[in-house]
Amino acid sequence: MMTQLVSNGNQTLVTEFLFSMFPQLYEGGLLFFIPLLLVYIFIISGNLVIFIAVQLDMTLHTPMYFFISVLSFLEIWYTTTTIPNMLSCLISEKKTISLAGCLMQMYFFHSLGITEGCVLTAMAIDRYIAICHPLRYRTIMTPKLCIQLTAGSCLCGFLLVLPEIAWIATLPFCGSNQIHQIFCDFSPVLSLACTDTSLVVIVDAIHAVEILASFLVIALSYTRIIILILGMPSAEGRHKAFSTCAAHLAVFLLFFGSVAVMYLRFSATYSVFWDTVIAVTFVILAPFLNPIIYSLRNKDMKHAIGRLFHQKRAGRHEK
Repeated sequence: MMTQLVSNGNQTLVTEFLFSMFPQLYEGGLLFFIPLLLVYIFIISGNLVIFIAVQLDMTLHTPMYFFISVLSFLEIWYTTTTIPNMLSCLISEKKTISLAGCLMQMYFFHSLGITEGCVLTAMAIDRYIAICHPLRYRTIMTPKLCIQLTAGSCLCGFLLVLPEIAWIATLPFCGSNQIHQIFCDFSPVLSLACTDTSLVVIVDAIHAVEILASFLVIALSYTRIIILILGMPSAEGRHKAFSTCAAHLAVFLLFFGSVAVMYLRFSATYSVFWDTVIAVTFVILAPFLNPIIYSLRNKDMKHAIGRLFHQKRAGRHEK
């Protein structure tokens, strides 16, 4: 396979990268392509249905469902930054991505990922106030505050990654152009740079602090919530309170568990196989399970989705 190179003095600079983890079509690429395509369709349609249901159903116009709809909207774009390119690599002979395309993929993937982490933090705070301070909930969690928290999450996500991407864009890449991963990520790309990248240790430490800060806020919120729920005298009250948080807790553990394994490894190294397995969990499995968790574990959401499809069928019969 031809590699696009540009000569620069004594060095030959790489201008596109090759994904080495994808099999050729005749080696079983189609066997991975079809399940991944079905998963991607489910992720897009599932999250889109949740987003539309929240927007159209008045009973779901609450802070909790507002954040769920924002998370579903982000999941659509988060998976779209990586999965379409994976699908292309599975059936195409050309399994490459340009340097600019790689930088764009890293930027939007991590920006949307950080934004999701911030939205999950906002959701944890919302549940903490709803259960621990129910009388003040409506006065604290106003629509204006929800919009401000969402805007702040987006601002945080899309600005924090920008300096690192700008720095990577200035690095020269020469020699090997093979990325041993299923998408462009910081470590696999930086390992191909033909210059000192020790500055990445500082950047990694900053990202670790960001992840741990969000994790601690969410963990402390849910710890306080669980303690309060366990202290409730009524079994029915305990069940109702816990059921409202169970879905959020599941998504929180899934998201931050995969983030921790993927990015808080520090000096630990995994084999290429386990790196790929972790990446699949992080990029594909978590977004795939989110619509299932929010729709199957939530009666209000199930009823809203049912009403949405019932209205569509009724509209067709009227025509």
